[in-house]
Amino acid sequence: MGKVTGFLEIKRKKWPTRPIAERVSAAIGENFRVEIDGFRDGPVGPHPIANVLVVFKPEQFEHVVPFLMLNREGLDVLVHPLTEDAVEDHSSYAIWLGSPVELRLNTLPRGRGGRLPSG
Repeated sequence: MGKVTGFLEIKRKKWPTRPIAERVSAAIGENFRVEIDGFRDGPVGPHPIANVLVVFKPEQFEHVVPFLMLNREGLDVLVHPLTEDAVEDHSSYAIWLGSPVELRLNTLPRGRGGRLPSG
C-alpha cells in the first residue's frame, strides 16, 4: 500500500465563483494548517476548469473535509491524496464533494505524485 503524504483541492466551475473560492479558501486557512497554493483561472494539467489548490497533511483530513462538506458554498471539491501515482490520486483514490468534473487524466504521468505539504 502506498503512503499518503497529503491531500488537496477546490474546483471552480466558472469565473464568477472566484470570490466564493477565495472566501472558502480563506476560511480554511483561518481554521486549519493548510497551504493555499494559488488560484488557477483556467484549465491546468488534468483540471479542465478553474481551481485553487489547498494542500493539507493526512492528520488534517478528519477536520478539513467535514468543514468543506458543510462550508463549500456550492463549489465542487475534489479531495485526492498525494501518493506516488498522480493518475490514481485523481481517479480511483479521489472523492468529490458536489458534482464531479471529468478530468484529463491523460495529462498526468503514472508513477509520480504531487508535491508534499511543507511544514
